[in-house]
Amino acid sequence: MKNDTIAAISTAVANSGIGIVRISGERAIAVADKVYRSKSQKKKLVDQPSHTVHYGYIQDDNEVIDEVLVTLMRAPKSYTTEDVVEISCHGGIYSMRRVLDAVIRNGARPAEPGEFTKRAFLNGRIDLSQAEAVIDVINAKNQYALKSSLSQLKGSVYKKITELRKKILSQLAFIEAALDDPEHISLDGYAKSLEQEIKRLADQIRELINSSDNGRILKEGIQTVILGKPNAGKSSILNTLLKEERAIVTDVAGTTRDVLEETISFDGMLLNLVDTAGIRNTEDIVEKIGIGKAKEKAKQADLVIYVADSSTEVDENDREIINVLKEKKGIVLLNKSDLPQVTSEEDLKEYLGGFFPVLTVSAKEKIGFDQLKRQIYEMFYSGEINFNDEIYITNARQKAALTEAENSLERVLLSIENNMPEDFYSIDLMDAYTSLGEIIGEAVGEDLINEIFGKFCMGK
Repeated sequence: MKNDTIAAISTAVANSGIGIVRISGERAIAVADKVYRSKSQKKKLVDQPSHTVHYGYIQDDNEVIDEVLVTLMRAPKSYTTEDVVEISCHGGIYSMRRVLDAVIRNGARPAEPGEFTKRAFLNGRIDLSQAEAVIDVINAKNQYALKSSLSQLKGSVYKKITELRKKILSQLAFIEAALDDPEHISLDGYAKSLEQEIKRLADQIRELINSSDNGRILKEGIQTVILGKPNAGKSSILNTLLKEERAIVTDVAGTTRDVLEETISFDGMLLNLVDTAGIRNTEDIVEKIGIGKAKEKAKQADLVIYVADSSTEVDENDREIINVLKEKKGIVLLNKSDLPQVTSEEDLKEYLGGFFPVLTVSAKEKIGFDQLKRQIYEMFYSGEINFNDEIYITNARQKAALTEAENSLERVLLSIENNMPEDFYSIDLMDAYTSLGEIIGEAVGEDLINEIFGKFCMGK
């Protein structure tokens, strides 16, 4: 129940220097007072001012469990807007659990996953987009994902969505007022001005939708597939990027027969690397399956790295790979620069028609990889990413709601084009307003709220 006092371990349940047991609710301070003992045995937390820290012990049935610091935060100036007590104890798993058990035995109940953040949302401290940003901050795998999540946590998405909703609401209010009082409010020429406003709003929503691909890359990383002929050095490239011998490398063509997936981070970028079977004409059934998987992975990739062998001539297998590259972001690595060249960088550029950057590298000598990193950065993070100004939609639920809002506005434009009555505009404008409201947590059902917060860790 909403008024219950809840408690959970809010740090990792693992041995560490410190662990925190968090309590939130109307009786949080009273519950803490039942287990807390100050050094003087006289101090009561209920008598202390908000946002203070107190040294003492946690006791259970007169047994001292741990030496602690207790932080007191009174409502409404806390994460949940309720009274919150945080007990900072030693970070042993057993001691943390003993402290939590004592708190629960004295009047709190175990918190559900994400319940502290859920209360912050239900109590109006944060909107739903900020709540979702909390888990994104926790799960961030690189600095760009972290910056994007922190930007949302500060309310960047909320501010933009609220701005769009206000503009829609203004149009709704005008239409309703004019329909209720036609003698004093005229709708003559209104359709034309509404059309211009709807187009501007639809453009802004479309811009947010289009940001979702970049947002996904910021959050999840660049899905990168390495393609090439057998023995071109794909697995060596993977090992060089990983700085470990992860893939088997031999002189035998066709050693890699299945996909191999690894993740690396450099310069704040996250690359989800996929090494694939060499593409060539073959009668080997197992190798054919691997080649099919390679092509399928390439279709799903954000980036395809085509590894060409500078010590051999371009052939039909290379041409097939180039066909796979079409309509994808690609980088061509002319590998084996340490060997006598048969195919030069200029030859390959001419063959490719200038559509893809060509970089000369040597996996064996580890030459040219700084240039590769710069090229990837320029492709995906061109210009300085400013999270104060730019909003990136990183959430599939938010993208779906934006798409629904855009579709509703398109229906308004269609109604204007067909000279439909103004009350038709109101129906679709209200649908757009509602869809945008789902992003920030207005007009969302309890089931969806429970699903979102059910993905959180227990103590958050």
